[in-house]
Amino acid sequence: MVRSLAIFSGVLLLTGAGFSQSKGPGGSRTEISAETMAMLEAHEGLVYATYGGREMKLDLYRPKNTEGDLPAVVCIHGGGWWQGTRANHAHVAKALAARGYVTATISYRLSDEAPFPAQIQDCKAAVRFLRAKAEKFGIISDRIGAIGLSAGGHLTALLGTSGEVKALEGDGGNADQSGAIQAAVPVGAQSDFRPHYENIENSNPNPPGPKPNIWVQFLRGKPSEAPDNWKMASPLTHLDASDPPMLFITGENDKETTHAEKFRGEMKELGIDEGLHVIPGAPHAFPGRQDWFDDMLEHAADWFDAHLKG
Repeated sequence: MVRSLAIFSGVLLLTGAGFSQSKGPGGSRTEISAETMAMLEAHEGLVYATYGGREMKLDLYRPKNTEGDLPAVVCIHGGGWWQGTRANHAHVAKALAARGYVTATISYRLSDEAPFPAQIQDCKAAVRFLRAKAEKFGIISDRIGAIGLSAGGHLTALLGTSGEVKALEGDGGNADQSGAIQAAVPVGAQSDFRPHYENIENSNPNPPGPKPNIWVQFLRGKPSEAPDNWKMASPLTHLDASDPPMLFITGENDKETTHAEKFRGEMKELGIDEGLHVIPGAPHAFPGRQDWFDDMLEHAADWFDAHLKG
C-alpha cells in the first residue's frame, strides 16, 4: 500500500489504562480520515467464538481492490482486563488495514465476567477464526500478527509466547487451526509479572470505588493465593525459541517495566528478533493524541512489514 496515505479519523475513547479522550498538551486528537475509510471494506460484528449462549465478536477490515491474500493483524484493546471494548482499538485496526493488512479488533471476556485464562483463550480463538476463514477474507494463514495496548499489550505478548500451551487454547471453536502468531507488537505491556508480586501482596484486594484491584480480579487472587495463575499469565514463563519476533512500544513516561528488559534479553539469547521503541514525552495511555499515535503506527507497521510481508 502507498505509505503516504492520510490514515487517521474519529476519536479514541478508552479511558483508564487504555486510550484517552484527552488530546494532551500540544497535540490533536487522533482521527481517521474519510478518504482512508473509503479505501476499506468492513465486516463488523462477526462471531468468532461461542461459549454456550455467549458470542464473542470482532470487526474485520480489509483494503478494497487489493489483489491476492494479505497478512492479518489481531488488535487487542486495553483497560486493565476489566473494561473496554473492541471499538477502542478500531483506529489501530483501520490504520493498519490501510497499510495492506486484514485486521480484526476483537472483544474478549473481561475479568468481572470470567477469570484468567478466558481472556487469552479468546485471543487465541480469534486467531484460529482468522485462519479458518482465510480463504473467505483473503488472509495469508501463516502470517498473522497481533498488537495491543496495556492489558491488550500483555495479552499480545502472551499470545506470542504461548503458541504451544494447550491449557491456554480454550474451547472457542476451530480447534483444527493453530492459535500461534508470527509477529507481535505489545504496547505499554507487562511481560514479566514477578516485579509486581510484592506490591500486589501488600495491596487492598477490594479497594473502595468502582475500579477493582485489577490484578487480583484478573488472576483471582494475590500471588500467594493464586500462584499458578500468576505464573501461567506471565508471558516470560512461556518464552522459548519457537516464539515470534516482538517489538515493544511504550511512552517515555510509562513504567520502566514496559521496556521488557529481561524479556528482550532472553529473546536475544534465544536468537529471536526483538526491539524497543520509546515515544518521547508520551504517557501510558498515549494513542489518543495524533502525533503519538502516528509514531506508534509507523513503527508497528514497519515491524509487521518486515516480519509478515518480508
